[in-house]
Amino acid sequence: MHFSSTIDIDAPPALVWDLLTDLPSWPTWNTTVVRTEGEVRLGAKVAVTVTANPGRTFPVTVTEMDPPRRMVWRGGMPLGLFSGTRTYSLTTDGDSTTFAMEESYSGVMAPLITRSIPDLAASFDEFAACLKARAELGTAGS
Repeated sequence: MHFSSTIDIDAPPALVWDLLTDLPSWPTWNTTVVRTEGEVRLGAKVAVTVTANPGRTFPVTVTEMDPPRRMVWRGGMPLGLFSGTRTYSLTTDGDSTTFAMEESYSGVMAPLITRSIPDLAASFDEFAACLKARAELGTAGS
């Protein structure tokens, strides 16, 4: 199972990156997010509660950061039984940015667990649209 979304944003990658890495601000501009915990930095644990499953918080670890181009979060079960990997990517074209977000699942338990994961395609598209709308308003935190 795999989900992804891509959108062109009329804002520079540095601004989009600032929004992505300012986790506490997500609920103020992102209608897919109920609550966040933690600070986005390499090796840090963060948690996000989403509207698609508001009764459950998803803890993950920031496993890769290449500002302002790529960030990877991973979470799951011990011993590699189940793992979810979310990748955020930014590419630039002049003063604009292409934002891509994808999530994939792996591990021996993945076929069983992914049966209970709802279709997140619309949620991923909404996340991207919210990021675009916020970034195109101007500087982060304004």
